[in-house]
Order: sequence, then structure tokens, then C-alpha cells
Amino acid sequence: MNKAEIQGVKTLLETPKDIVIIPHKNPDGDAIGSTLALWHYLKKGQHKVTIVAPNDYPSFLKWMPGEAEIVKFDYERDHAKKILKASNVIFTLDFNDLSRIGDMEATVAACEATFIMIDHHQQPSNYAKFMYSNTTMSSTCEMVYHFITFLGDEDMINAEMATCMYTGIMTDTGSFRFKATTSTTHRIIANLIDKGAENASIHNAIYDTNSLSRLQLLGCALKNLVVLEAYNTVYITVSKEELIRYDFKKGDTEGFVNYGLSLKGIKFAAIFIENLQEPYVKMSLRSKGDFSVNEFARAHFNGGGHTNAAGGRSEASMEGTVKKFTEILTEYKSVLS
Repeated sequence: MNKAEIQGVKTLLETPKDIVIIPHKNPDGDAIGSTLALWHYLKKGQHKVTIVAPNDYPSFLKWMPGEAEIVKFDYERDHAKKILKASNVIFTLDFNDLSRIGDMEATVAACEATFIMIDHHQQPSNYAKFMYSNTTMSSTCEMVYHFITFLGDEDMINAEMATCMYTGIMTDTGSFRFKATTSTTHRIIANLIDKGAENASIHNAIYDTNSLSRLQLLGCALKNLVVLEAYNTVYITVSKEELIRYDFKKGDTEGFVNYGLSLKGIKFAAIFIENLQEPYVKMSLRSKGDFSVNEFARAHFNGGGHTNAAGGRSEASMEGTVKKFTEILTEYKSVLS
């Protein structure tokens, strides 16, 4: 953000406002962590602040301080609409296009509030008055840390805020191993620990919560893994029947795609998961090096994200989705082989 934008935000927040903070649909650790961190911060400024999430999220994110106060649009639609309509300011975090909030889109688009975007994904839409967009950042939580610093309030960061930001940075960097993890990221992490984030406890709360059924589903997914040697690519399929067989819970397939990318010599990994409620196939895409899964997803599967991590969807059957995917790969053989 430039100095004029920072001053504009400061001026806007000088007096108490009715504020809503929104993460994307199917929020992950960075989305929930960033919204909760900002929620704690803004409450210190005597604002009336509510987080409205488009839908529910995995249980391994429900321990974070303040999480119980989040309003879920799909469960409390009338209440959420009332809160949104009354808002003066709306923060949108960890997404950059209103299509990413699902059924909330029309309601939010009609709001007369001042919009502030904080996001690190590529190709942002131009709907916010104040836009803090930086695709080089490791996570939206890292950006929230900078945002608070821009406003001169770094000293206000407490243990609750630090815990939420640490969680989002940790999850979006793959426990600090992805390319976007910089020396600045590590310095911020050190500051968050100093301010009360208990790193070992946070890691355990996120990653050491496996159920037997989730591990069995992982085993099933890995049995379905297919290697396409000519393209240095792997894909994994998970059907509705397999999800039901292993008592699928929201978030159970998180991280499965990374097992494919861990294979020696693989540059591109994909997982295709049939949706239990709606007739489409959800996909997660990961890559190494310069191959952009963001561009791949945008071009072929109504998705997007980052260069090395993106998502998409297919309205075709699982068989049709796999067929389309493998046929498209022929266009990329020169960059993948």
C-alpha cells in the first residue's frame, strides 16, 4: 500500500465503524487465521466487528481464539445478510474476486460499504476502494501483519493475534518450505513467537489430528495415484463412493496432492475429488519450478491461485475430467518434460 492509501485507511478507521470481515468459500488456515487476527485487532479500536464466512470449514481450524464468533452464511443466512447490510466497512481477505465467496456474492456486491482487500493471489478484480495486493507474499496472514504495522500498531499485536497469524503463515507456506517463504517471513514468525504464538502447540493442533478414517482415505487416494512419465505429472482421483466409504469430513483431503508432488522427478501434481453435494469435480494443482498451475487452472478449469499452487473445478464426470486433463497435457509437454 502506498502512503496515500495507508492514510486513507487510517482516516476511515479513526472513528468506530460497523465492520465485516470475509474469507473465501471453503476457507483454509490462512483465510481463517487472517480474518481472526484482523478481527482481534479491529476490536481493539472499538469497532463493531463480525466475521462472515461463506460456509463451514474443517474442525482442525476451530480451536483458534475467537473462532466461535464467526457467522457462517450458509447456516445463518438471514442474520448474515442483516450484518452485511448494516456494515460501513467490508474487508475481504485471502481472495480477490467476489466470485470466490459463492452464494454470498450477490449480497456482498450490493453492499454500500467501503471495501478493503488484503490478498496475495494473482489477477485481482477492481472492486475495493483500498487494495493491498502483493503476489510475492507468503500468505494473507503475513500481509495482515504488515497491514497492522503500516497503521503504526505493531505493538498492539497480542498472543491471540499472533497465534492466528502464525497459523495462517505456517499452513500457507507448507510449514515454511515453499518458495514464497522469505527471510522477512521468518523474522515475522520470530516476532509472533515473541508475542505469544506457541509454535509447537499450533503445529500439533493443525497437523496431529488425524482420524483413522482420514488415514484410510489417504491410503485409498495414494492407491489411485497415476504417473504420467512423459509429462513428469501425477494425478490422484477420489470418488464420491470412496469419500462415503471412509466417512469423509470437510478438510480430510487437505494436503493429499502434495504426496504426488513429492515423487522424484515430478513437476506437476493434481488431485480430482468428486463433490458430495454438487455435480462437479473439485481439483487442486501443485507444481515445481516455473510451471504455472495458476495459468493452467485459469485457462482450462475455471480456477486460479498462485504459480505453484492453484485450484479449479470441472463440470464433467470424473472420467471426463481425467480425459480432458490428460489431453490438455499434450500442449505442455515441452515445458514439463
